Amino acid sequence: MIRFEQVSVTYGDAAAPAVQGIDLTVPEGELCLLVGPSGVGKSTVLNAVCGLVPHFTGGTLRGRVTVDGRDTRTHKPRELADVVGTVGQDPLSHFVTDTVEDELAYGMESLGLAPDVMRRRVEETLDLLGLADLRDRAIATLSGGQMQRVAIGSVLTTHPKVLVLDEPTSALDPAAAEEVLAVLQRLVHDLGTTVLLAEHRLERVVQYADQVILLPAPGAAPVMGDPAEIMAVSPVHPPVVALGRLAHWSPLPLSVRDARRKAASLRERLAGVAPEGVAGAGGSGGSADSGSPAGFAGPVGSAGGSGGGGARGDAGAVGSSGGPSPLPLPTPAASSVVVSGLGVRRGRVDALHRVDLTVQPGETIALMGRNGAGKSTLLTTLVGMHEPSAGTVRIGDVTPHRTGPRTLLKHVGLVPQEPRDLLYADTVAAECTAADHDAAAPAGTCRDLVTRLLPDVPDSVHPRDLSEGQRLALALAVVLTARPPLLLLDEPTRGLDYAAKARLIDVLRALAAEGHAIVLATHDVELAAELSHRVVILADGEIVADGPTSEVVVSSPSFAPQVAKVLAPLPWLTVPQVARALEATP
Repeated sequence: MIRFEQVSVTYGDAAAPAVQGIDLTVPEGELCLLVGPSGVGKSTVLNAVCGLVPHFTGGTLRGRVTVDGRDTRTHKPRELADVVGTVGQDPLSHFVTDTVEDELAYGMESLGLAPDVMRRRVEETLDLLGLADLRDRAIATLSGGQMQRVAIGSVLTTHPKVLVLDEPTSALDPAAAEEVLAVLQRLVHDLGTTVLLAEHRLERVVQYADQVILLPAPGAAPVMGDPAEIMAVSPVHPPVVALGRLAHWSPLPLSVRDARRKAASLRERLAGVAPEGVAGAGGSGGSADSGSPAGFAGPVGSAGGSGGGGARGDAGAVGSSGGPSPLPLPTPAASSVVVSGLGVRRGRVDALHRVDLTVQPGETIALMGRNGAGKSTLLTTLVGMHEPSAGTVRIGDVTPHRTGPRTLLKHVGLVPQEPRDLLYADTVAAECTAADHDAAAPAGTCRDLVTRLLPDVPDSVHPRDLSEGQRLALALAVVLTARPPLLLLDEPTRGLDYAAKARLIDVLRALAAEGHAIVLATHDVELAAELSHRVVILADGEIVADGPTSEVVVSSPSFAPQVAKVLAPLPWLTVPQVARALEATP
């Protein structure tokens, strides 16, 4: 169905191709997963299938790409629209209408389908993706995850033979991600649809793949094969595979179910051993109500990432050995956050109501919950973008919505879901220089942060030419340059591979150790297990759970990390925890 024949792509005056040596075939009716570190060219490969390379992005395409017999060199994207459906990393760039129902119908209108066919397919897609309650909503009012489901739905309604998806679950909560993947499986198994998708959160999708294509490094030829065989050599892999490598299981498990079948002996070895830093298992624990820095359960796991592949962080960062340590006391100058009885209305919607939350200096809190639960609204309220309809918000001695931006920047910084909202310069170097100037920081401060997060980003590249993960790293560095006492991050690992996530964890741990309070809204359960001291779960604008990470996530089938599910009922959360315990156990 999809055929690459000695394909290489070179952009502009680049010294080397973005991808090269691609010679492979994706058969009809298979789900093929494209994996590799950030910036190796996964999006370029996907765009070559739908014709965006070279017709939209420019550059030089050598070799030949055919889809259902059509050569993408001679067929423009609009001439492939009835065969290939594409959803990119950024849902906002995908939309052309104002409401959910209109967006689902737009593609079919463009293809000239009959009105009765359009109506039936819209209803089917609304039900498939759980969008029925949102059909009349303005797209601009949706959460990031809801937008992503709408973008996927707008492609499904046209019934393409090939689906090309770039990070399709990156903004989805665990339950919504499972629903989307179940739909993709149904299309592959029942209708023979060919699906090619790139995804960094491999723990969600690798068990569903028929084949895996690995791009090991920029410009390196891809390797294609059985998922278990590729995961055995891949530099990026999910926690369940990392656990299998650690325990020397063969073949490697790709799902929690497969791992649990092999884990009996491992559970026996770990029985009676208390994971360090886990509340209720011999760690320092701490009550969710106390909010005291001295009561924090130290960060679980290590700086080595969420059990996936990639390099470990610097040994001096914070606990890269895999052993969690209690945080040092925060600096006295840091500010605390007190939210009391908070209510926020957005139009006709009660986005938040009766929210009580305290964040102490040096504490890291993960906000979790389904799409549309109010996580992003809470973060934007903390930076003064919404005036409370009830209750109060205090950050140190300021009230955010009554404080001017220049003053507020000294108290709180937000990295939004869309990092491009913070980037306006023509080069990475110019962005870093502007960030240093705005924050009155020493020259090179922002550039050093970019280097730690994604080492291979050159100064001369335009931010729009970066991958989504690289753009996120740049935006994070811009915000961190000012070193605000309160740092807010909305889906900070979206688009990041495991190695980049490990470096991000190093940076955030170092900031927390210095006394910065950190609140991150995330659907990445592995990140929450690795980094946060507390987990707060929101549902329909209310807090329904608030407690130490080990207690909240282990008790939740939706938000538990893979290691917790494999080793339940033992209280283990991350692969580095297990590795450290095995080293100490004869």
